[in-house]
Amino acid sequence: MAQQSTGLLPTPFTLRSAHSISLFFIKSIASSSTPEEFQEPSIDHQLLSVLSRPNWQKHPSLNTLIPSLSPSYLSFFFSRNPNVNPHTAISFFDYLSSRNAPSFKPNVQSYAPLLRILISNNLFRVAERTRLSMIKSCETRDDAVFVMGLVREMNRCDDDRSRFKLNVWAYNTLLMCLSRFVMIEDMKCVYAEMLSDMIKPDIYTFNTMINAYCKLGNVVEADFYLSKILQAGLNPDTHTYTSFVLGHCRRKDVNSAFKVFKEMPKKDCRRNVVSYNNLIHGLCEARRIDEAMELFLGMVDDGCCPNVRSYTILIDALCGLDRREEALRLFDEMKEKGCEPNVHTYTVLIDGLCKDFKLDEARGLLNVMSEKGLVPNVVTFNALIDGYCKKGLVDVALDVFDTMESNNCIPNVRTYNELISGFCMIKKVHKAMALLDKMLERKLSPSDVTFNLLIHGQCKEGEIGSAFRLLRLMEENDLAPDEWTYCTLVDGLCERGRVEEASTIFSSMKEKGIKVNVAMYTALIDGYCKAEKADFALTLFKKMIEEGCAPNARTYNVLINGLCKQGKQLEGARLLEMMPGSGVKPTIESYSILIEQLLRESAFGQAYKVFHLMVSMGHKPDVCIYTSFLVAYYNEEKLKEAEDVMDKMAEAGVMPDLMAYTVMIDGYGRAGLLNRAFDMLKFMFDAGHEPSQYTYSILIKHLSQGRLDLKTEASFINIADVWKVVKYETLLELFDKMMEHRCPLNTNTFSSLTTGLCREGRLEEASRLLDHMQSCGISPGEDIYTSMVNCCCKLKMYEDAARFLDSMLTQGFLPRLESYKLLVCGLYDDGNNEKAKKTFFRLLGCGYNNDEVAWKLLIDGLLKRGLVDRCLELLDIMEKNRFRLSAHTYSLLLEGLDRNNK
Repeated sequence: MAQQSTGLLPTPFTLRSAHSISLFFIKSIASSSTPEEFQEPSIDHQLLSVLSRPNWQKHPSLNTLIPSLSPSYLSFFFSRNPNVNPHTAISFFDYLSSRNAPSFKPNVQSYAPLLRILISNNLFRVAERTRLSMIKSCETRDDAVFVMGLVREMNRCDDDRSRFKLNVWAYNTLLMCLSRFVMIEDMKCVYAEMLSDMIKPDIYTFNTMINAYCKLGNVVEADFYLSKILQAGLNPDTHTYTSFVLGHCRRKDVNSAFKVFKEMPKKDCRRNVVSYNNLIHGLCEARRIDEAMELFLGMVDDGCCPNVRSYTILIDALCGLDRREEALRLFDEMKEKGCEPNVHTYTVLIDGLCKDFKLDEARGLLNVMSEKGLVPNVVTFNALIDGYCKKGLVDVALDVFDTMESNNCIPNVRTYNELISGFCMIKKVHKAMALLDKMLERKLSPSDVTFNLLIHGQCKEGEIGSAFRLLRLMEENDLAPDEWTYCTLVDGLCERGRVEEASTIFSSMKEKGIKVNVAMYTALIDGYCKAEKADFALTLFKKMIEEGCAPNARTYNVLINGLCKQGKQLEGARLLEMMPGSGVKPTIESYSILIEQLLRESAFGQAYKVFHLMVSMGHKPDVCIYTSFLVAYYNEEKLKEAEDVMDKMAEAGVMPDLMAYTVMIDGYGRAGLLNRAFDMLKFMFDAGHEPSQYTYSILIKHLSQGRLDLKTEASFINIADVWKVVKYETLLELFDKMMEHRCPLNTNTFSSLTTGLCREGRLEEASRLLDHMQSCGISPGEDIYTSMVNCCCKLKMYEDAARFLDSMLTQGFLPRLESYKLLVCGLYDDGNNEKAKKTFFRLLGCGYNNDEVAWKLLIDGLLKRGLVDRCLELLDIMEKNRFRLSAHTYSLLLEGLDRNNK
């Protein structure tokens, strides 16, 4: 709704607040309780001595004094020496403000005492120039408030020697300054004072007021000032109409903006590049990009040459609509036409390339920026960091983060949120939590997004307790949990089979005033389905519809899947039939669930009927559908039919994924065709897929089948038992077969095997594998070290665990807190208290989040074992070394201590 005019009288609050701030600064300048650096009489004496000389610019002492002269010092110097020669004072101020003192940049406060010296000496013309410079130098809203208070005080001063009246040019400059910071109420006050001073507003005054309101889309208020232009007998000009084009665009009324734009020539008012840019931007915001392009192409015929902003607006819009190839062509065109891209142009393209995961090209553009002397800003770096994090390349994102800091570009909350999201995505929430502390160290307040990401990360790693602790920490930071927060918790509990707890949270949502959304309903329905409570899920589904929350495709899919898993395929099929009538289009997954269930029952005919129905509905079968058929045929030992499915995949242009390759490897292994299985492994590597631990389990199972002594061992190995029975010689045979088929042995290979062995406590074989890895010139990764540490702790070999942990730290890896918990608690259990304390002290220096250290080691570790004294011992170490904990964590510790003392 357009804002109605509220008149032109200044509000008492605005005037009082501005005036009091002004007085505060003025009094502080004259105060005797100045900081120590401003109470150096020797510097004052030297400076006065230099400035008293006719050719002070050439005085040999000047260059030694300049580094000590900050804007604040100069303010105090002029305040303490009001009788300094005014011509010398202004010359010296200008001298410092020029290139003669690169480190000196005048701030608004530094002008105040200089103005007083000039005014008291009746140098009004110089004072006018100085006042305008001061107003124009405002860099923040606080600067503008200070300046406004100061010039008002001088304008109203009763003392003739201090009065300095504002003229129309000064008023206009002040209004433009306030407009820059969208300080509308203050502008109204200044305008009212201008009228009360009998200063006649001119076209610049009115245009400034109109532009300020149009920036906010408030064309009703802007019209008020347009009427004032006409009443004053003035003519609206290009700036007037261009502001109205902007105003209509800001209120999403592009058609009205177009109308104003077309009227301009009829009013004998020439359109300029800003007029075009405002309308082009408005069209792009309305996603009318083709109209914007047409307007852009007509600029030259209208005598306007597109500038860097014209191009950048269109490039940004094209990238936002996934038309990045067109954006790149426009980028090339702008360079060809001699219009040099600016930082914003490069940032838009870098962001677009990152969204396409063309990260090398994006990084290349960053380098081009540097070569051209353009300084990337925080938005530029954030785009790259986000791109790498979404690709799972968080280490590369951290390199970009380091580059950012080395370029003196200060990270913001979004920077940290993107890194936190990246670490959570690769299941390294302990590193994400460490970033929370770094944010606080930099005085950056975590946002609700920060906490939601961390809660999601903890839930994905199964750390539900820590997720709830973060919820309390979020509230302690005066942030309100939202729908996403609770949806994540509900989903996390359901994933862990704690569906009743999830249901309790779900039921409490209305009491908290939080609307239950489709994602929450879906998460809980899925939880009931996984708990084999399909009836509960159906009841919730019906309640959801009754309460006006429309199910989406995902809701239907989880319910269909739950019904099929409980053998209720007919009910699942009926739900699938219901979807179109409910306005929800079935997805590939909807059909895939039914197909997979039918294939499990070897109902190939019915499965193909559903398959053909899916195709008739316009869905192209994906890799998951084909993989379901592969699994079914291999389980039936129908190798020929499985190969036919592979041929159909190739014909359809569907590339196998990790699971599809693994299924094919298993199929060939079952048929005793090991060489073909390893050929498929080679295809898998060539396609860019890294085998999973399950893939290696399959290969080892089939290799082991031929090596078993049937008198002592079972003739068939269950896949779950592979790591219990596999012999080291079989692993060496796996390596030989991989090399024979030109499959690379890499960190992932050894990590998968080591993790499997360590999980079964087979430390000796895992250690031999680690030695073999290093003999191949491959360095162990973080996962291998973690597996070795945890395995040693499981076997109560704590000294060995400590050695692996030390190696891990030496290699630059940050161990998981779970590993530290196992080691510290184990050392205490073993009676090695000093070693436990030293280990704990060392972890404190690794940069973990302090609260998480307390949660994982003190509360979940020591207190759960009843080791109260040990807990207090380590808490004392934290406090003595100033590792502060939140109030919430302290209350958790107290609760834990109370429970143990009962």
